[in-house]
Amino acid sequence: MDVKWTSKGLSDLARLHDFLASVNKLAAARVVQSLTAAASKLPANPRIGRKLDQFEPRDVRRIFVGPYEMRYEIAGLAIYVLRIWHTKENR
Repeated sequence: MDVKWTSKGLSDLARLHDFLASVNKLAAARVVQSLTAAASKLPANPRIGRKLDQFEPRDVRRIFVGPYEMRYEIAGLAIYVLRIWHTKENR
């Protein structure tokens, strides 16, 4: 399986980086690294995340990476990172 990032997923990653980098560039880099590392581990166990029934029939799941929620979709032989946000964000 391949991990693919949607434009919204990449936009979320950049937004989180920019927000943190304004205060602490090292922390911003660590967060981006941990989020991308978590996504790269999904092919080994793609169904590790909790399935979100409201997206049926799509196979959309979520995992938590520290205080961040990552939503992804399993579609065929690909895993699409859909969205990422801090759990304290208003969304």
